[in-house]
Amino acid sequence: MFLKRLLLTSCILAALLFAPALHAATTVSSIIGNNMVLQRNAPVVLWGWDDAGTKVTVGIGKSSATATAGDDGSWAVSLPAMKAGGPHEIAISGSSKITLKNVLVGEVWLCSGQSNMEWTVSRSLNPKEEIAAGTHPTIRHIKFPHKTSDKPLANATTQGWTETTPQSVANYTAVGYYFARNLQKELGVPVGLIGCNWGGTRIEPWTPPAGFKAVPALKEISDNLASFPKKNDKGAIQHQTALAIYNAMVHPILPYRFKGALWYQGESNNGEGMLYHEKMKALIHGWRKVFNHPEMPFHFVQLAPYRYNRPEALPGIWQAQLKTLAIKNTGMAVTVDIGNTRDIHPKNKQEVGRRLALWSLTKDYGRDVGVYSGPLLSKVDQVEGKGSITVHFHKETKGGLKTSDGKPVSHFEIAGKDGKWQPAKATIVFGDHLMVRSKDVKEPVHVRYGWNELAEPNLVNGAGLPASPFQANLK
Repeated sequence: MFLKRLLLTSCILAALLFAPALHAATTVSSIIGNNMVLQRNAPVVLWGWDDAGTKVTVGIGKSSATATAGDDGSWAVSLPAMKAGGPHEIAISGSSKITLKNVLVGEVWLCSGQSNMEWTVSRSLNPKEEIAAGTHPTIRHIKFPHKTSDKPLANATTQGWTETTPQSVANYTAVGYYFARNLQKELGVPVGLIGCNWGGTRIEPWTPPAGFKAVPALKEISDNLASFPKKNDKGAIQHQTALAIYNAMVHPILPYRFKGALWYQGESNNGEGMLYHEKMKALIHGWRKVFNHPEMPFHFVQLAPYRYNRPEALPGIWQAQLKTLAIKNTGMAVTVDIGNTRDIHPKNKQEVGRRLALWSLTKDYGRDVGVYSGPLLSKVDQVEGKGSITVHFHKETKGGLKTSDGKPVSHFEIAGKDGKWQPAKATIVFGDHLMVRSKDVKEPVHVRYGWNELAEPNLVNGAGLPASPFQANLK
């Protein structure tokens, strides 16, 4: 028996020693697959893994490129930019062969943030009707599962790209989907949505090191990235170390080309005031740096009114978000009129998507879609001896200032040098600016609008788009 076992063991060892080397199958990044959308008018960058030294050839249409897998097995190719259209097939040949089918070329957007971006069509306004009407074969979506990592990951796992059908659309990001519908209606090209979002998350773990390093106000975070734990107010997310989500959910898709990013986040950073603006600067700069897209469009949603039981904390976030518009190639959808003070997840995601699309179509695609934003503060000044403050708005007041309900302008306050705020009367003058005064403040130097977490003010422009809350001081 011993001799038989010895002989069997010897045979197995010999087989292993003299067998031909086994080749790993050619693989691609999880964001690359059937039904995907490639960004038009940009180089087509595809990448994956194979045995070290293996030549991998990728072909699409009349274009092809070859790369050699490096010592770590990674390979990447770049093919010429393509015009919108499809479907196309992509042939990949290395140790094994892959054929990617039903690939479109169009506009691709990254949809990120916390729960209001992750909020699905099935949980938004009119879900039955929207799902039933959800047949849009050239709108595609891919969702990245929640994951954190202490180190940057090369790849992530997903369930792949899907076509928009009544069976698939229910689980799409609602904001992203309604944005895509408006984009496609105007542009007439395929639209791809990268769902990279996670409810309850703060802004820090989405931000790459390059972002923190670029903002002096965040030096403490930048110097302590490996040991900067943060939780949201409810402690729901335990893995909030800076970089944790970036490492696992953003870093794996860095080579993928897309047009821009949509961002809906801030609830978990409520109470930080203007520090949140510094963190938004870090996120925007950081993403533009790591995606090698210096002027990447970045459009975000200003949070809606909600009872956090911290009346002036949310207005501080509103002010931080408003100031972020000073960063080039950004846009902001104001939502003070479509929220629900009893629900942190307002259901009307259709209008949120539409308002983001107005910014994008105007700023990113040069389309004339009319007024793209509600009134945005330009400056405040004072007519000497009048005892009032004049509030001026940018050109987004096209069509004139008015109120959404036909009543007097609401939610204005002014204060003197003592900083004591008093309710104020705001009068629309010549349709494009306001005179704000209070009988209780003879020499006002401060003015604010909608400065309460429950405020649902009524100032709009001719297109019915609402003004952003703000606080300002006379210079």
